[in-house]
Amino acid sequence: MLEVLETCCPDGLLASPLGWTDASRVSDTLRALADPGRLRILSMIASAPGGEVCGCELTEPVGLSQPTISHHLKVLHEAGLLDREQRGRWAFYRLRSEALGRLRDALPA
Repeated sequence: MLEVLETCCPDGLLASPLGWTDASRVSDTLRALADPGRLRILSMIASAPGGEVCGCELTEPVGLSQPTISHHLKVLHEAGLLDREQRGRWAFYRLRSEALGRLRDALPA
């Protein structure tokens, strides 16, 4: 079985064992993504016209309360998956594609 995985998936986790630092970083990112609400928020931001969304625009489409949305956005931002820009009283969020790229590179295809 391992031979089949190494043949079809030579990159990512199978290229070489992860060190503790890399494993910790990937684990933190996966932990941040391990919530359906956060995954929905991330996908909505990634697919938004212009690639950014005001946090205030997510409450209704996601179907969660404003404090819950704010918490999820904070977790995603602290995990390095989102950039945040304050404009007056509103915060706008944009996907950090390099963070998802690092995650994609660490995991087998």
